[in-house]
Amino acid sequence: MHSNELERSVLRMVWGAKVIESVPPIPVIALNRMGFGPRPGDFEAFAALGDDDLTRLNNYIEQQLHPGSINDSDLESRITAEEYPTKDKTRQELWQEHHRSDVGEERRRPYQDVKRLKFLRALYSKRQLYELLTEFWHDHFNVDAGSNVIRSMIMYYDRDVIRPYVLSNFRMLLEAVATSTCMLDYLDNYVNKKTGPNENWARELLELHTLGQDHYYGSIPQEDVPGFPDAPEGYVEADVFAVTRCFTGWSFNYKESEGDTGEFLYRANWHDNGSKLVLGQTLPADQDINDPMKDGQDVLDLVASHPGTAKHISYKLCRRLIGDEPPESLVSSAADIFLANVSEPDQIAQVVRHILQSEAFRTTWNEKFKRPFEVIASAMRGVDADVEFVYDGSWTNKFFWHFNNIGQPPFYWEPPDGYPDVGAYWRSSNSFVMRWRHLIWLVDDKAAATPADLTADVVNQTPADRRSPNALADYWIERLFGYEIPGAERQIVVDFMAQGADPDVDLPLDSDESLQSRLRNMVALILSSELFQQR
Repeated sequence: MHSNELERSVLRMVWGAKVIESVPPIPVIALNRMGFGPRPGDFEAFAALGDDDLTRLNNYIEQQLHPGSINDSDLESRITAEEYPTKDKTRQELWQEHHRSDVGEERRRPYQDVKRLKFLRALYSKRQLYELLTEFWHDHFNVDAGSNVIRSMIMYYDRDVIRPYVLSNFRMLLEAVATSTCMLDYLDNYVNKKTGPNENWARELLELHTLGQDHYYGSIPQEDVPGFPDAPEGYVEADVFAVTRCFTGWSFNYKESEGDTGEFLYRANWHDNGSKLVLGQTLPADQDINDPMKDGQDVLDLVASHPGTAKHISYKLCRRLIGDEPPESLVSSAADIFLANVSEPDQIAQVVRHILQSEAFRTTWNEKFKRPFEVIASAMRGVDADVEFVYDGSWTNKFFWHFNNIGQPPFYWEPPDGYPDVGAYWRSSNSFVMRWRHLIWLVDDKAAATPADLTADVVNQTPADRRSPNALADYWIERLFGYEIPGAERQIVVDFMAQGADPDVDLPLDSDESLQSRLRNMVALILSSELFQQR
């Protein structure tokens, strides 16, 4: 099998692919958009949730919105079997044993552990919606592991800051982020003091984390913002500076004289105790003296309950779960749910439920383009890859070398806005080539000494009664897609497998190694197709 034959077929599947105009079955939509794609057995498990697809969908939504009730023993046993020594270390232990270590490998170890866990959970957890939304919140509250501090503390950020609040309350999540070592370092608030204010955190809090840039009114006076003072529709430069002052003194312990623990520390002597005007509300002078951190807490209360925040968060959730341009009516109704439940412990879950139960969720398709993490995770789930991400192992290092080349190395996006969540950013010829190379490597690694060394042994997973090119193509198309693809794309797959032979005649797959390699390449061809990139 010459590689140029596969390359030509891939190009036909990518650039010649038709858009799927019909909407696939509800199970396909649910398993692809509420997680990282189906594994073998997932469609059958979905079918057991009720007598019709709508009932099954609602039951699946409720199941996924209560991740603690889902038995995840397979994932847990895999985590136990592998080596993740930093997984349970406290913030102080990570700081003192890793960030302060003189050994570069030790400083990097928490990051190496958390990126391996990210993939392991996406591949094997049954709590798929939880993992999908964990990634969503990591992007929303992005920190860059290129920083020495964040690289050493990212395990704590993932475990203690993001994960506990994925489906919880936004205000609680916001405070966990605001007091985290990672965010304090990333946006420099740990050095924000009255004698040297730093506005990075305040600006991104308003622009990215809460109200959003759509509610920015520039440098006009605060009183000129529509709705001022009772309900200003947005914020201005004066609000950014006032919020900066409110968070003076919010820092972490990084000095030997104080214990050097890496934990949150409020430095009262750094705080600006003057009065502030934020979003139309006057915060009295000196209130932090008797109630430490009151200024910052008041700001978090204001922004977490602002209608602009409700719309901004709802829009991003709709974009993640439905499409790059979600219906405005759904964004608006989701924002209403957000505001109506602003004090509820399951506020985020209620907003997500509303989105997932909408007609838009179950009647749209091909309005999202998989990002690199999604396409690799869904491919590995589809072919039932059985892998161990061994620390510094040869296969693990090769895997991440291939993956990083696609352009989405875990937790390594430098700007504060998180990895882009629109298809236009990821649709490039280079991105397709890198995806294709990684997918080929996953199912047909030429360096594998035996089939057992392959990431996924697709030959032995193929039923013995499927041996003709037509049968082989149909089996893997049905397994990986869960629905019929257009005839032209199916024919490309069949022609590739047949290589001019009669597509209805069985091939000696069990004894011919070149045919086995061709089958693996056929599966890679399907995974590399434009159709598989859609969700």
